[in-house]
Amino acid sequence: MRVCVIGTGYVGLVTGACLAHIGHDVICIDNNEEKVKLMKSGQSPIFEPGLSEIMQSAINSGNIQFSSDLPAGVAHGEILFIAVGTPPLPNGESDTRYVEAVARGIGENLNGGYKVIVNKSTVPIGSGDWVRMIVLDGIAERQKTLIPAGGSSVEEKLPEISAQFDVVSNPEFLREGSAVYDTFNPDRIVLGGNSLQAIGMMKDLYAPIVERKFAADQSLPPVPVLVTDLSSAEMIKYAANAFLATKISFINEVANICDRVGADVTQVAKGIGLDSRIGNKFLQAGIGWGGSCFPKDVSALIHTADDYGYEAQLMKAAVSVNERQRLIALEKLQQALKILKGKTVGLLGLTFKPDTDDLRDAPALILIEQLNRLGAKVKAYDPIISQTGMRHGLSGVLVETDAERLADSCDALVLVTEWQQFSTLDYGKMAKLMNHAVMIDGRNFLDPEVMVRAGFQYVGVGR
Repeated sequence: MRVCVIGTGYVGLVTGACLAHIGHDVICIDNNEEKVKLMKSGQSPIFEPGLSEIMQSAINSGNIQFSSDLPAGVAHGEILFIAVGTPPLPNGESDTRYVEAVARGIGENLNGGYKVIVNKSTVPIGSGDWVRMIVLDGIAERQKTLIPAGGSSVEEKLPEISAQFDVVSNPEFLREGSAVYDTFNPDRIVLGGNSLQAIGMMKDLYAPIVERKFAADQSLPPVPVLVTDLSSAEMIKYAANAFLATKISFINEVANICDRVGADVTQVAKGIGLDSRIGNKFLQAGIGWGGSCFPKDVSALIHTADDYGYEAQLMKAAVSVNERQRLIALEKLQQALKILKGKTVGLLGLTFKPDTDDLRDAPALILIEQLNRLGAKVKAYDPIISQTGMRHGLSGVLVETDAERLADSCDALVLVTEWQQFSTLDYGKMAKLMNHAVMIDGRNFLDPEVMVRAGFQYVGVGR
């Protein structure tokens, strides 16, 4: 099938590359010329395991191309994915201006032939009908330039053209760091819309994935495809992320109680996770959640509830717990070192989670800010940020090139991101390089006994 993906961030680029990999004819559109040039060379502008290989394979097979030419993309695609960012505004509402610009651009360039316009961006509930309206506005703008003086009115032309497209909501459930895997091995595919033709085309598009032809385990039954109305599909995305964020905040709340009563939250999490009604995922206590999805989506859902006269108290509490949890590492540093002014603290990890280069709303940023405020010197080592030289506008922190340089002359280390590489570091050597061998394990990732044998004073979260 001919596919156009507009926006090449984490969602758009992974979606486009994976659809090309399974045999579709894909064009990815982005208005950043430098980014397009980079992607044409086969390089990914983001770090995502497996993505560069998928891109290179698709380029070699001729199944994918990259361009900044939106009219060409709209002309090419029978299915048009809107996959641009919807960053949060200061009030928690989603900023949909990029979605609006793309929808208007699609309308201005629709030119015969039936199209399915797919909302892949995480958009406020009700956006499906809004996107349709914006596309129609774009069509109307184009027609104003096409209709000669004294010709037919825009209104007379609109019904004829508006019947040539439908809008579908197809939320993504990709985890940064395993987005390629998640695309080929989804738990479910959600399609929201009221057009049988559009839903049928989307099912055809995803057929190879539904049939597990590219899955890690091809013997599994077909991927469930849930067909809903537009608003329900949009709500599913928000509800899923809000639930997962709440689950993390819950176990962090339990961890804080464990700290006070002498229980071990890792054992508690294992005990409740064995209950099939609860499950063991997202029960890892630590210094809170971050990234580009949970904070934005929970805030947007709270804002939507407020718009409709409902106070989402549980979700507000999850956010409040998370904000407090980000300061737990700071409290533990103060307990271990007392005065932080003049001390040197090293951060193991900067990104909000492992296997990504994404620093958006990362807990490390709050920690750096607060440590600077208290007069501490901050150093950091991150396997990706340090290696690539990307600083993402970081300030108030010295980024080291390896873990031993990080440890040198530090008064304490804080494990911020649970990179797998951190399980095999030479902690005995690192401890000897430090002024005070204190380890605050912000993810309960390290083995306390191993760390004590290496010479560290080990402090976990809820342990």
